[in-house]
Amino acid sequence: MALHSYDLDFMHSQLGFSVVHLMITRVHGVFTSWKGEVALDLDEPSKSTVSITIDAASVDTRNPQRDGHLRSPDFFDTANHPTITFKATSVRKSAAGLTLDGELTLRGVTKPVTFEAHGGARAKDSQGRDRVGFHAHATIKRSDFGVSWSATYPGGSVVVADEVTLALDLQLIPR
Repeated sequence: MALHSYDLDFMHSQLGFSVVHLMITRVHGVFTSWKGEVALDLDEPSKSTVSITIDAASVDTRNPQRDGHLRSPDFFDTANHPTITFKATSVRKSAAGLTLDGELTLRGVTKPVTFEAHGGARAKDSQGRDRVGFHAHATIKRSDFGVSWSATYPGGSVVVADEVTLALDLQLIPR
């Protein structure tokens, strides 16, 4: 397979995250506005490139009050840092699919992040176009990006954990 450029199918893809709340359950969120560019060679993944730009203010956790707090300087500080970006610096084969090493920029802080991508399955859509799908995940510490707001309730429950799981479900359409 040669290097091919792909569009991300916004209607069949999702960029999300989850974080432990009160040390007992996970709160999930998604971003509803983003764009990305992918050039993929499954035979020689090192030739592949991936970049994603997210509108940080598009965060949606199904709770408008929490979403407003996430847009504030306590978390994403969207007034000063309107985008979150990921750019792969290397792509390589792994047991499950692909490993993407790259740089994540959040709140103006850039740190290395590694996504494990599972999948690479192909299918044809109703118009006969090829599609490729991946599920990728990574874990970050939000404090590494200057996001350290939390509180401790009586009994020691932490409101928001430091560790955040990032999850990308991507369906790609060849250009």
